[in-house]
Amino acid sequence: MGIFKKNKQYFTLPPQETMDRRDEAAASAPSIPEGLWTKCVKCEKFIITDDLEKNHGVCPKCGAYHRLGAHARISLVVDADTFREINENIVGNDPLGFPGYGNKLETSMKNSGLKEAVITGYGNIGGIRTAIGVMEPGFMMGSMGTAVGEKLASLVEFAIFYKLPLVIFSASGGARMQEGIMSLMQMAKVSAVLKRHSDEGLLYVSVPTDPTTGGVTASFAMLGDIIIAEPGTLIGFAGRRVIEGTIRQKLPEDFQSAEFLLEHGFLDAIVKREDLKDYLHRLLMIHRRN
Repeated sequence: MGIFKKNKQYFTLPPQETMDRRDEAAASAPSIPEGLWTKCVKCEKFIITDDLEKNHGVCPKCGAYHRLGAHARISLVVDADTFREINENIVGNDPLGFPGYGNKLETSMKNSGLKEAVITGYGNIGGIRTAIGVMEPGFMMGSMGTAVGEKLASLVEFAIFYKLPLVIFSASGGARMQEGIMSLMQMAKVSAVLKRHSDEGLLYVSVPTDPTTGGVTASFAMLGDIIIAEPGTLIGFAGRRVIEGTIRQKLPEDFQSAEFLLEHGFLDAIVKREDLKDYLHRLLMIHRRN
């Protein structure tokens, strides 16, 4: 019956003519440009990147908020052609000789197009001149090193000198560990100059964006006269697992969300991204100095 006979099967190449036709078809097939599509962080559906940018980083399908870079944030809230950057040449160094830190700085500069993890300057919000600081999550996750602290402190001093209201958009993983205690000292430095800004009777609006954690939360991000955030923003100090391991209790599912913080009195308002500029303008108008 031949049931135990070994049947040999071999892969045979198609004729050269067929292979040539396949190569021609592959070469003529339209290619999808890199970056054309973006996958939503929540619904995981694909969105045309241009559509996502036109919608200010809000998914048109499920409404999820994607993180905005510093330049996109400035374009969202500042009147066109009014923003002027200051202290753009303040950049970080490697004070402790931390292994690999210099390479990480160079990579972050290249990938983000920025010299440091914050942009500082001034511009108009609804026609009102305002000092503005915007942290860049794409630069070492917005971590705060000596250069970031110096830029923010200088921005606040600038606001004091010119009697300007101040708006800071935070986005950070906290203090930059590669700079050790020098990074932690920026918490005290920025907080101290903010006290002088407050003593002058000037308005400081803090806008923690997703995520704002660590030493940034423990200092200037939560020192605003008014603190507002976008829906779903993660704001906290230590991570969930660290806290649960310390207190040996299960935390609520919405713990450290903007909604949780608003309910417990740590935020003054949650503002949708499309309403943010108008909301800031109203605050600035109410507290405008004559």
